[in-house]
Amino acid sequence: MSTLLAKSPRRGRELRLDQHLIDTEEAAAALFREGSRWGAAFVRFFKLPASSHPRFLLHLRVAALFHDLGKANEGFQAAMRAGQFVKQPLRHEHLSALVLAYPPVAQWLAGCAELDQDVVLAGVLGHHLKAGDDGDHKVLASNSKAATPLYFQDAQVATTLARVGALTRLPPLVVRWPVSYQESDTAWAEAYERLWERAEAFQRAVDRDGSRLALNLAVKAGVIAADSVASAMFREELSIDAWIDEVAHAAPLAASAVDDDILGPRKKEIESKPNAVPFTYHRFQNGAAEIGPRGLLLAGCGGGKTLAAWRWADAIARTRPIGRVVFLYPTRCTATEGFRDYVGHAPEGTASLVHGTARYELAGMAENPTDLPPSLKGKRFEHDEAADRLFALGLWSKRYFSATVDQFLSFIEHGYGGLCLLPALADAAVVLDEIHSYDKSMWNALTAFLRHFDVPVLCMTATLPSKRREELEGLGLRVYPDEREREDLRDLEEAECHPRYLIASIADEAAALTRALEAVASGQRVLWVVNTVARCQRIARQVRSRSGLQPLVYHSRFTLEDRKGRHRETVDAFDPKRRKSATGAIAITTQVCEMSLDLDADVLITEHAPISSLVQRFGRAHRHTRPGRAPAEVLTYPPEGNRPYDQRELANVPVFLVELQGRPSSQRDLAAGLLSHSPPVPASAQSTRFTRGGFFATAGSLRDDDASGAAVILSDQVDAYVAMRQAGKEVDGFHLNVPRKFAQPDPTDRLPSWLQVADSDRYDASQGFRVDDDLPTS
Repeated sequence: MSTLLAKSPRRGRELRLDQHLIDTEEAAAALFREGSRWGAAFVRFFKLPASSHPRFLLHLRVAALFHDLGKANEGFQAAMRAGQFVKQPLRHEHLSALVLAYPPVAQWLAGCAELDQDVVLAGVLGHHLKAGDDGDHKVLASNSKAATPLYFQDAQVATTLARVGALTRLPPLVVRWPVSYQESDTAWAEAYERLWERAEAFQRAVDRDGSRLALNLAVKAGVIAADSVASAMFREELSIDAWIDEVAHAAPLAASAVDDDILGPRKKEIESKPNAVPFTYHRFQNGAAEIGPRGLLLAGCGGGKTLAAWRWADAIARTRPIGRVVFLYPTRCTATEGFRDYVGHAPEGTASLVHGTARYELAGMAENPTDLPPSLKGKRFEHDEAADRLFALGLWSKRYFSATVDQFLSFIEHGYGGLCLLPALADAAVVLDEIHSYDKSMWNALTAFLRHFDVPVLCMTATLPSKRREELEGLGLRVYPDEREREDLRDLEEAECHPRYLIASIADEAAALTRALEAVASGQRVLWVVNTVARCQRIARQVRSRSGLQPLVYHSRFTLEDRKGRHRETVDAFDPKRRKSATGAIAITTQVCEMSLDLDADVLITEHAPISSLVQRFGRAHRHTRPGRAPAEVLTYPPEGNRPYDQRELANVPVFLVELQGRPSSQRDLAAGLLSHSPPVPASAQSTRFTRGGFFATAGSLRDDDASGAAVILSDQVDAYVAMRQAGKEVDGFHLNVPRKFAQPDPTDRLPSWLQVADSDRYDASQGFRVDDDLPTS
């Protein structure tokens, strides 16, 4: 056999298998070395005692040396030399795990009393997240009945195993390797049987032993991180040690960094506005700095929660060494707003990569494959793991993040990109905004995150059902402000009790249309919220037909460039400072308006929705109190069917609304109604794919329904997209999410594999992508 390869040759360079294994082991040791902030943070994140750091490193380095040993087989080597995707007879990491279960190897490793072989095997088997006990990725389910030649007798394998022996202080391994593998081969039968027996026993063990589970999870995540670094450094021809020192082991945030980089510039921006007065923090925001490492911040819409959260982050950076602050939002839109309002103020040296090898912004990194729905993650797209890896590593050196929850917390359901980001997350202070909007799966992910991992966390929302609040308190989150603190925040109390809404019911959409047009004609700002894109577009057509007005339309089916424009137009139209005295306006939106959107409507019309959603929608009316301003008119009506909601989510909506009618209502009234009438919330599942531990690892979804759409480029924009991408220019603005039935593969095969094409005839820049039926919006 010629040289064993770990990767396909790249730009005339070959990467030997033993070199990649050693690179991965050295990357593991360098990333998480003792005495480093990253190493200490990573160990602490998994709730391992600091004294266990050497043991963690031992397991991680041994797993790193074994993780790709199974590539020493004819199927894999033929694929590497072919330079293209070739379906292989079996997965290499499955074969690597079988090597660990092979009796001579297991007996050899048993000589190291410190080594938990099952932890090593789990880290090896799951490092591509394609190892299951059944299904498409069942371990060692062969794609061929023929025997696959093996090359474990190669000198590269011997070199790697000698390095394992040096780490574990074991004598040289003496073994007679089988020359091939096939499912019926008796040479591997005992190893195969032991692997499955150990899998069952290990799962039972980690269910009982939290410390063993923690070590298992740390090693699993550490192998993925180290493998990602080693692979990327070969691809980009960078020095592993230099890159790690510059990116992973950079100095922590200075004590005053958040104030200097974020809060100070934000204060100056506020003071620069016309008629602004000198800026001072509200006592509520100052109090947020005293919450401590884990908190639940509850305050009404417009109460200054985001600035309070940055005050919290500032306090964390002053009391413990952290490398970054991570703000996580439920949607891309809210993450964009968070970036624009706060993170965007940070100097380039702290918010983005600017020099040396830290400039790891590859041309494709802006195309975030983590946002790709599972509908596009089939066998055709398996090679996109490399894009996930590069995108994540490109973010490691950033200091301030405004991101979607999926970007980081997907690790908890075995999201590959999220696992690659885990070392950066472990070295951060984390803020999770709008947690009221989390569906069942996201809530389970959040509670598992809080239960199993140690990192400073602040959760925020205006309202939260009592059962969910109690669950967070039980996980150690301090509620702020509590009842005693509220007594000292009279102005906050007054704001939350101020009568903002006059809520009434109307019959249907037709009655709503009549009232909306009357209000606009009288110079009022009308916000109309519906539950589907199809109805949003239909109502917009009716408004134009009946009145000649051009309504603002805002939903999730715009290209990112156009969505940014529609977002800004909508915000500006509802900005009190931009109003012209007698000019009305109407915006028709979907659920995208519910979160972190600073709208101030005079009249709000909405279809029935879950109570928590209604509370958020109502918060877009009478948002800014002025002397003499009358409460906003809020009109509600039942929608055509329940989609995208479940009937149980809407069951208590009528009684909630009836109790608020007939009198002016405040944010406090809405919160009380939410607590009284929200449907029962199921208990968290207590575990996720990642926190379950064990040998197996397959990817799941962070959301209940993560496949509602497909990522596309419009057919008439493909040429421009390709040209700009080839020129290294920003191309995110072309991206569009549409219902899957409208997406087709790119016939020219010029787009990234995770992007498809949609008919441009169905698209209008002011109305978005035309859909035929009622589909859930994102």
